[in-house]
Amino acid sequence: MSIPGLPPKQGLYDPEQEKDSCGIGFVVNIKGQKSHTIVQQGLQILESLSHRGAQGCDPCTGDGAGILLQVPHEFLKRAAGDAGVFLPNAGEYGVGMMTCRSRAMRLVS
Repeated sequence: MSIPGLPPKQGLYDPEQEKDSCGIGFVVNIKGQKSHTIVQQGLQILESLSHRGAQGCDPCTGDGAGILLQVPHEFLKRAAGDAGVFLPNAGEYGVGMMTCRSRAMRLVS
């Protein structure tokens, strides 16, 4: 079956499996240079996805729309130090973020 505007079926690609969905936006400096411009461009992409409901309209759930960015090592080192936690050098540790219900946080504390 030929669908106008789409390439023909080939390899693993099948035009019948096409979905009318948005993808993702990706902004990066290929040389690894950090800049606020990259963040601004990421936010522009996010604003452009508002048509797909990426607005947090339901306060109880989320669709995962947002931006992912690197948190500066010096900031984390200072914040961890304030909490009595020692961090190794930049690039020698990872950070995980999670959301807990308030009751769960009381149990951890």
